[in-house]
Amino acid sequence: MVLKPVDRRAFLRLAGLAAGSALLAPLLKACQGLGLTQSPEPSPSPSIPEPAPAAPPAAALDSPLPVSTATQGTDLAQLAFVRTRDRAAGVRQALDLLGLDPVRDRDVLLKPNFNSADPAPASTHPETIRALVGWLQEMGATRITVADRSGMGHSRDVMQRLGLFAMAQELGFEMLSFEDLADVDWALVRPAGSHWAAGFPFARPVLEAGALVSTCCLKPHRYGGHFTLSLKNTVGMVARSYGGRNYMTELHDSPDQRLMIAEANTACTPALVVLDGVEAFIDRGPDVGTKVWGEVILAGSDRVAVDAVGLALLRLLGYRGVAAQGPVFGQEQIRRAVELGLGVTGPEQIRLQTADEASRAYADQVLQELLASG
Repeated sequence: MVLKPVDRRAFLRLAGLAAGSALLAPLLKACQGLGLTQSPEPSPSPSIPEPAPAAPPAAALDSPLPVSTATQGTDLAQLAFVRTRDRAAGVRQALDLLGLDPVRDRDVLLKPNFNSADPAPASTHPETIRALVGWLQEMGATRITVADRSGMGHSRDVMQRLGLFAMAQELGFEMLSFEDLADVDWALVRPAGSHWAAGFPFARPVLEAGALVSTCCLKPHRYGGHFTLSLKNTVGMVARSYGGRNYMTELHDSPDQRLMIAEANTACTPALVVLDGVEAFIDRGPDVGTKVWGEVILAGSDRVAVDAVGLALLRLLGYRGVAAQGPVFGQEQIRRAVELGLGVTGPEQIRLQTADEASRAYADQVLQELLASG
């Protein structure tokens, strides 16, 4: 496809995004009509340089909807952006670019997207887990638990089929299926003003972890979410059913589903988010779809920024679903997350950190798409 031209205002905003991160020179090329070509099978985009090698609780948690400290006192969100088809190398490079260590001397809960036992991008690739666990161990995490609740199938079965129990034994981390939790292991979160009728039950192991690391995929969601990135990944920490109520039926039957997805994020704040966009679905999702090469590892601590960049990338790759229409920050998941103070409020607050020309050129195109959408 051919990218939309950028008007003068969008160009100036893009230049502002690039300033201070060595993106301005390739920006001039990126604004001269760069495009991406897609095919039904993952394939490189010829317009971008090839990448370098490389029981119910005693009391419910009633509270006003919180304001996140994701940007830690600054108006900007720094995201590492690495163009690669090598997940292990890409994860390492992205985390090195960020230069963060939010896990030292902490018990870490690593939340993947194990929606089903289908291969990536339907679910988190095992090599992404391997790379993240290795990094967490090197950064000084005291204990690592990989935990999830699958959307399609029982989590324990999904994890088994994806080879995670064998990997856990090999690398020395723990596995947890949220579906195996007892009633006392769920906390009923009832934030004021939310669209959940009776609040939502949230996994206590997440609330009690020293640090939460979330890793998500790059794909649409045909069951009403529209897209499933880092904000939607949090739904896997909400119980399917609890106290005789089916919360996933409530979620998926509600016209406010996308608002509820954002509101589930008020229960926790991840220390780190890693989006594996090496491969992507550009239609249907979350378990099946037309697969293309996304060639991106994206990492940061601001989940609104991660989802905004991820959605812009999906559009660039050829996604034409409901969330392809209108401004990225006007999409209900993102708009509600902004209202809740969960991250940045607009694209001008996002900075993409890169370390090579291929990544920089690709990042410029994504920023162009993000700005062109308003």
